[in-house]
Amino acid sequence: MSMNGGTSTAIDSRFVHHPVMVSEVVEHLSTVPPGVFLDGTVGWGGHSRAVLNARPDLSLIGLDRDPSAVEAATTVLAGRSATICRASFAQLDEVLESLGVSRIVGSLFDFGVSSPQLDRPERGFSYRHDGPLDMRMDCDQQLSADEVVNKWPSADLVRILKSFGDERYANRIASAIAAARPVASTTELADIVREAIPAPARRRGGHPAKRTFQAIRIAVNNELDQIEPALEAAIDRTVPGGRGVVLSYHSGEDRIVKRVLRRRAGLSDESRFRGLPPSASQPQPAIELIPRGSRRPSPAEMEDNPRASSARFRAFAKLGDVQSGGAA
Repeated sequence: MSMNGGTSTAIDSRFVHHPVMVSEVVEHLSTVPPGVFLDGTVGWGGHSRAVLNARPDLSLIGLDRDPSAVEAATTVLAGRSATICRASFAQLDEVLESLGVSRIVGSLFDFGVSSPQLDRPERGFSYRHDGPLDMRMDCDQQLSADEVVNKWPSADLVRILKSFGDERYANRIASAIAAARPVASTTELADIVREAIPAPARRRGGHPAKRTFQAIRIAVNNELDQIEPALEAAIDRTVPGGRGVVLSYHSGEDRIVKRVLRRRAGLSDESRFRGLPPSASQPQPAIELIPRGSRRPSPAEMEDNPRASSARFRAFAKLGDVQSGGAA
């Protein structure tokens, strides 16, 4: 874990990041009390900059395990009350404790991969650009896409393709990858996946390798296992009257987010049977869901930024006595 303050560093202007549903994020967080706002996935700083523009009385703690993102966010947010830390959102408790922050007034988690990561071929995230089989968000970790693609048993490939990619042709793709080893690059992997999928299916639902690359990226970065503890920690640390936003991009992420938020809102499975009294063992709700379900980007945003089309926006407000809250 490392931290940066307001030191300005150079970033590559070739890569433009468009934060998803930024107006909705700012609108939801506009009423939080003054204090510390946590961006658990600060990325290139677009969401945080918009929030701080709307609420200059907030200070920011931003987390990201990608050193390029930390560098970019430090530049974008220079001159603001912002502390950017190289750390996973799963480490938020550790980071806040190290900074002497016990309570936050708001939080944001924007899961998935960012446009600058996709657009840098050397990072290996994209099936459209030739690059190494990498896909690591933290470039210091050992596990990379090369090990998953070239060394994992076929059964493990099938498992992640189904679980993390909702891939209908997981068995065919895993067999094709195993037969083609060693696979050397992202474009070679994309070609193998394309040839493994029946021709009629290749013409539907975007690029045929999209789900495979998503599944491998999630496995490499252990993304799903970190969501629940991070959300739980953020909710616990939020002051009454504080708010949080979560943006997810595929069904696996959104299922976890929905489950955690519904549980913390006191909405058990029993609640679908209207008219039944609440269970005596059901915990008191800690949050209110705003809205009750998820929201999607506007048609205009999806047309302007196709990568936003899969986004799901979920948000909450912390319940409790606002007068007893504190932000530090």
